Amino acid sequence: MSLLRTGLFALAYAVATVAGRLTVMDDTNLSMVWPAAGVMVLWLCAQRHSRTLAVDVAALVAVTVVVNLSTGASGRFVVVVVVANLCQVALTLWLLRRWQPAQWRADRQLDLARPRDLWILLAVTIAGTALGAVVGTVGMWLINGDVSASSGAVWLIRNAAGVLLIVPVGLRLRRLTVRATWWRAVPWWRGAECGALIAGSVLAYWFTFVVLNGLPVAFTLIAITIWAGLRMPTTFVAAHGLVAGAVAVTFTLAGPGPFAGIAGHAPRAFVAQLFVSMVAVVGLVLALGRDERQALLRQLTGDKADLARQKDQAQRHGQLLGAIIDSMTDGVTVVEADGRVVLRNAALVRLLGGRISPTDRVASTSFYGLYHLDGRPMADHETVNARVLAGEERAWVEMLLRNPEVPEGKIVTATGTRLFDGQGAPLAVVVLHDATAERRHRDELTAFAGVVAHDLQNPLMAMRAWTEAAADALQDVPPHPMVSEAESSLLRAQRAGARMRALIDDLLAYTTARDATVRPVALDLERLVTDIASARVDAAIAAGGLVPRFTINTPHQVYGDPPLIRQLLDNLIGNAIKYTAGDVVPAVTVTSAEQDDRIAVTVADNGVGIPAGQHEAIFGNFHRAHTGSSFAGTGLGLSICQRIVHRHGGVISAADDPGGGSRFTFTLPPVPPGSAGPVHPAETRHGLSERPHSPDPHP
Repeated sequence: MSLLRTGLFALAYAVATVAGRLTVMDDTNLSMVWPAAGVMVLWLCAQRHSRTLAVDVAALVAVTVVVNLSTGASGRFVVVVVVANLCQVALTLWLLRRWQPAQWRADRQLDLARPRDLWILLAVTIAGTALGAVVGTVGMWLINGDVSASSGAVWLIRNAAGVLLIVPVGLRLRRLTVRATWWRAVPWWRGAECGALIAGSVLAYWFTFVVLNGLPVAFTLIAITIWAGLRMPTTFVAAHGLVAGAVAVTFTLAGPGPFAGIAGHAPRAFVAQLFVSMVAVVGLVLALGRDERQALLRQLTGDKADLARQKDQAQRHGQLLGAIIDSMTDGVTVVEADGRVVLRNAALVRLLGGRISPTDRVASTSFYGLYHLDGRPMADHETVNARVLAGEERAWVEMLLRNPEVPEGKIVTATGTRLFDGQGAPLAVVVLHDATAERRHRDELTAFAGVVAHDLQNPLMAMRAWTEAAADALQDVPPHPMVSEAESSLLRAQRAGARMRALIDDLLAYTTARDATVRPVALDLERLVTDIASARVDAAIAAGGLVPRFTINTPHQVYGDPPLIRQLLDNLIGNAIKYTAGDVVPAVTVTSAEQDDRIAVTVADNGVGIPAGQHEAIFGNFHRAHTGSSFAGTGLGLSICQRIVHRHGGVISAADDPGGGSRFTFTLPPVPPGSAGPVHPAETRHGLSERPHSPDPHP
């Protein structure tokens, strides 16, 4: 395709060069008209990104040499013309790339759509043709030994006229080829007006150049150009300027016309081409200015339509949002910094028993009947909206609501969040939830958990007492291998009982938490992992199975809820031991490292691994990766681990371990500055007198 365009442009350039050479009228061998300059610029502009650009330049040079030599030009003159043409087009293209970078890169095509594009084309044309004129004039001086100022002026104006008349037509015609059905949008009356303009142009130019031969009335032709520029499409205006300019220059060089009285071919051609260049520029300025104005009007109309659509859409969204808020079962309100209520839903009114302040401002707590759960009246500054507007990002409170409209009382939870409006003013978004039934259910669950914990504690206390009594009795027995084995077994039983009691207490504390939120403290990972590993080693020894090997490198401290973190690590370590082939000694590696602003903990094993494609699915509820195998389980362990990690604001993932087996990595928050020192759940909560022993990494 590029080579085809090269051939077509070369043909057009050859025709334009021959036409220019036909206007040589003196011994300087200088053409009075040079349309080839416009074809040359249009050619290399269209092919500037083509891979055949070198071929295009070679074809341009070849056509220039062949046509000039065949029309009587000397070899030295041909060299001057080639160098001048190349300098002109090189500077023109360089300036277009600098001043029209968006068009230069966009679709590999330049355009003429705004007055700015025309001014840039005019500037680069003047600069490029000026350089070409300087190079050409100097070359002619070197050839002839003498050169006149008129020769340089003719070289400048003829090349500029060729560019200004031909390049706009080429750029605009490309737009018509892109939109092949442009003619369908032209109304019939515009076609009739176009015909009238063509007829008027023919009549005006004939009358000016033929009938009034020699009279200086060329300025009247500007009226035709203004008519075209104001009423006709820009492409028609460009073509009209080209045809009118060709007619004016042809008549001038032939003899008749308003410029015929100018003595000498060179001055006459200079004035005529200057005139047609100005006519072409005036027409394009009017047409492009009109196009830009119409585009702005269309954009403004479109913006108004878009604004209307956005307004209608915002109204529908507002109605939908209002309907959603009103359909909520929880009460929602938005309060400004001065206490004015800007939004409330129907559920809030029902929850408050219909007690709404008549001033549209938040009333006192006594007006609504708000109390602490212990019966103390709640102060105004203790409400969540007051705390949020005072500077807290989020606030939460559980309170008792009792007033004449709600005599039986309700337990209500209020959650407040601070937001900002468009002007940066703070807003308090408060959500009220009736937690009466939930509190009753929670109290029942707490009572049940207390009974269960009490019933489990009794046999544990009895077991501890009997094991301590047995240990005391063995102290009076003479040393014997059986006595040592019995003492070791009793010690393991005491540790197992202590761990079971710690687990019961931790689960009870977690179950009976009033707000069910995480209560983080500083935890020593090394001690916690060692404690869990010791339990697993003792369990394996007591069962007579393969004793797992542990490699522990967790020097970091984390900020988490002790029972939850213990359960998380115990589940992962238990799975690492559980999912190991029966004849393989379990090897578990637990490490920690800093990762961004979190602590990443990794539990790796040498087990059977995770089936392909299930590294994410294993965290789902009741999902079992090894179905049909001998590994028992409910499929809840990893989903519990994921929930614990998420509640601490972290993430958990599973991957294959490079050495075989699985690798689980989760993140926990580090200990914030100013927190208390690390604690050990078993020792701090239960006061055990002896630490579990650290497992031997390689027993």
